Amino acid sequence: MIPTNLRTTTIKKTQKQFNSIKRLLNRSDIDEIVVATDSAREGELVARWIIDKANVSKPIKRLWISSVTDKAIQEGFKNLKDGKHYENLYHAAAARSEADWYVGLNATRALTTKFNAQLSAGRVQTPTLGIIAQRETEIKSFTPRKYNEVTFKSDNGITFVWNDSKNNSRIFNKEQADNLYNKMNNQTSIINFIEKAQKKNFAPQLYDLTELQRDANKIYGFSGKQTLRIMQQLYERHKVLTYPRTNSRVISSDIVPTLKDRIKACSFGEYDKYTSKLVHKTFHLSKIDTLNSNEKRIYDLVTKRFLAVLSEPFEYEQIKMIAEINGETLIAKENLTTKIGWKEIYGEKQSTKGGNLRQGQHIKGQLLLREGSTLPPERHTEDSLLKAMENPAKYMEETDRKMAKTLQIVGGIGTVATRADVIDKLINGQYIEQRGKYLHLTRTGKQLLDLAPEDLCSPALMAEWEEKLLKIEKGELRKSQFISEIKSYTKDIVHQIKNMEETFKHDNITGTKCPNCDDFMLEVENKQSKFLRCKNQSCNHKKISIKTLMLDVLNVRNG
Repeated sequence: MIPTNLRTTTIKKTQKQFNSIKRLLNRSDIDEIVVATDSAREGELVARWIIDKANVSKPIKRLWISSVTDKAIQEGFKNLKDGKHYENLYHAAAARSEADWYVGLNATRALTTKFNAQLSAGRVQTPTLGIIAQRETEIKSFTPRKYNEVTFKSDNGITFVWNDSKNNSRIFNKEQADNLYNKMNNQTSIINFIEKAQKKNFAPQLYDLTELQRDANKIYGFSGKQTLRIMQQLYERHKVLTYPRTNSRVISSDIVPTLKDRIKACSFGEYDKYTSKLVHKTFHLSKIDTLNSNEKRIYDLVTKRFLAVLSEPFEYEQIKMIAEINGETLIAKENLTTKIGWKEIYGEKQSTKGGNLRQGQHIKGQLLLREGSTLPPERHTEDSLLKAMENPAKYMEETDRKMAKTLQIVGGIGTVATRADVIDKLINGQYIEQRGKYLHLTRTGKQLLDLAPEDLCSPALMAEWEEKLLKIEKGELRKSQFISEIKSYTKDIVHQIKNMEETFKHDNITGTKCPNCDDFMLEVENKQSKFLRCKNQSCNHKKISIKTLMLDVLNVRNG
């Protein structure tokens, strides 16, 4: 499927809205258009597609702002840019969209028809699946190693850990560990060195969407898509948070004059004791009472982070103590809080340990020999997968590491607004499954990675594209040249798939036959329901599973 020209069409449910904009754009008393969409590649694409679809050719000006305060908007309108300066940005965005269409749809169609199975591949989705598969491989190939650690627990509760000359504490030779323990046991312990250093720890930056999704998954078990949906409600309906689909984590200069009002806006309930330290006025915001429990959780995360960023740093005294037992070195580190700062917002308590030992002091306690075992890496959770998508360098081959810098510039694979959807599609497509908080590769997912063209499974492909898209933005590469290369690449991958000798094996086939074509049915389950679907892709007949139907009936009867 390689049409010469790709055309856009309006979505049925937004046709009425588009028609309203089209009428405005074509009014005779309007002689200029101001594009005020997001100041980024995708924002430019949305605006230009609408203008093009409306078949209007009036002069274009560009509002280019990074904040939506009244001051920023007013300043932006005073300094409107000529739309021609952003045409290359539009060409880059259109090139990305068209490339995704050519490669994604053709690869998906080729895999599906070749192997008579519903298989989907794409520039973001397949590398994300590859990240999960790579972790599975690391876990399966992991060989645990037993080790010992020698520790000394002093009577005042401080634990010292034996270290060798290279600061290693784990001993992988049991005989060596036993000899070391016997050498130190029942011997005099003395503090021969204490070093104190004053440290400051500043609050983390404000949330961007990805980090908020990660924390909400880690703390509350929310999916990325669920967090984004709640954020949209807090932004659009309740109007208590700013635009959620952002990768910005800093307060821009135009926001600074509004900070006092923003602090007042969250001066209620549990936040009041923190905001009163920042401004000397209490302001109660009644609309927060309308939030449901999940909305309150997300609001709480964002508000605490906002207040933390504006609060004083956490300050502490880091104390390093070195003890000697019969010529062997044991090290302990303790932190003594001197100023609680922003950590008070998160319930941190004042630390009092660590300040009651002195150099030259003999200490009493118990010497212990502890046995442990190295652990395999954890399977990905949605939290860790979002982090990996944001920074996929460690999942790339050594030869592709030079491309990692490009991905770092563009913010990883996918965007802050689409990553949750990608994970959701992988779950609904049964390429991965969620067991508790962990994501597991399914047999279907593994087979897809074995069958899909190799470079479609690596983040390096996206990095290669992004390098060229950045060149289009700068006017160093023509969009037509990039698309010509994409069309050739599309033909190559379809040819590869067509000539494969491998086979696909369904692991969800049932004994039920399709009433239309007599082929066997597959049992398919997604987040919403379980149903049977014909194995034959050209038939694709579906019917609800009897088991699911009976459960639905019982649920209705139980009210």
